[in-house]
Amino acid sequence: MGRYQKPAEGSWTEHYPELGTGPVSSEDSISPEFYGLEREAIFKRAWLNVGRVEELPRNGSYFTKELVAANTSVIVVRDQSGEIRAFHNVCRHRGNKLVWTDFPNEETRGYCRQFTCKYHMWRYDLDGALSYVPQEGEFFDLDKNERGLVPVHCDVWAGFIFVNVSDAPSQSLEEYLGPMVLALGDYPFHEQSDRYAYRAEVGSNWKLFMDAFQEFYHAPYLHGRQTPPKFTQAAQAFGFEAPFYKLEGPHRVISTGGVRGEDQPDEMIKPIEKKLRSGLFGPWEHADLSIGDEQSVAGVNPGNAKPWGLDSYQIWPNFVILIWAGGWYLTYHYWPTSYNTHVFEASLYFVPPKNASERLAQELALVSFKEYGLQDANTLGATQTMLETRVITEYLLNDQEVLCRHLHKVTQDMVAAYTNELQGAKI
Repeated sequence: MGRYQKPAEGSWTEHYPELGTGPVSSEDSISPEFYGLEREAIFKRAWLNVGRVEELPRNGSYFTKELVAANTSVIVVRDQSGEIRAFHNVCRHRGNKLVWTDFPNEETRGYCRQFTCKYHMWRYDLDGALSYVPQEGEFFDLDKNERGLVPVHCDVWAGFIFVNVSDAPSQSLEEYLGPMVLALGDYPFHEQSDRYAYRAEVGSNWKLFMDAFQEFYHAPYLHGRQTPPKFTQAAQAFGFEAPFYKLEGPHRVISTGGVRGEDQPDEMIKPIEKKLRSGLFGPWEHADLSIGDEQSVAGVNPGNAKPWGLDSYQIWPNFVILIWAGGWYLTYHYWPTSYNTHVFEASLYFVPPKNASERLAQELALVSFKEYGLQDANTLGATQTMLETRVITEYLLNDQEVLCRHLHKVTQDMVAAYTNELQGAKI
């Protein structure tokens, strides 16, 4: 592990004086009441990423997404004209969930020409229009033109599909993402179309897992057994710090250095990594991307870290894109299901392999990364249960935990603003 020095002009936190440097309340991670407000103030108002366009490969392709924190389920579909649309997953007749398979709370995907309700066979075209009602003449003043599926605001940026379940979003998707995130728009995400995914139900507040992945202070300690003892001891003695942090609006980015493959000391490389030429930082062979050197894309390696390992873009509220120097990327989603539980989703994206060796290199990267993810997740339940004792009520955050500080401040500020709105409406 390399050691990076802070900029001469001062600490990262000092660049953002509005964050302060004092302890941060942990109540936002343990309070059922706060979670109830969070659902209204954040998840029913924010643009939420629900997938990528490659998941809808042809007209008629669809998938459903359970947005528990927003108290709804949505259908995302590519209609017959090729447009990507989203709808609330509810039939306009008696409110039955429209699209599901064996279990109504499980997500599903597939292909169809129409959506048909299991209950009474009402049918809807892919553009949401109500097209067929059995025994239509028995209804009183039924106008099918007024009974189509309820639309959800939907937009696409760089192949990522976002929805917003509010009646009227306060910003367009591009305004919401802002310049820092939009700078990634030219990165060739579409060329990395082979996807590996895993999902876990986690016994902690969603923000606790986000915190685990937006600082590297823990790396020499929690992941110490992944490296030979002398390297672990050196890292623990001198520490490890990312070379770049940036905040913009509710979004954050952290970049870190990293040395891949044969550039590492030989004793750092596991036999299987040497054999398959891959590991945590991905395949050693640089991906064959059309841009050649992805560091030339605006938004990638914004701090000009050398050697550069990855950028982690934390897109508010619960979506993360990690771009790796080897020419692959992954995404995280943290979907709240209660004040102390959430669903964690991770997807790794690679350029399609040309041979078996490239495929095995990608799969080793997958299992290597999953191992590190399991180590990070292992602490979460213990953290949640002890925070709920309220023996301590605040976090003491150091300078390189600035992204954690920002996440909790943005969350608490948005909930406070929503509470003020409610109080103002009552006056």
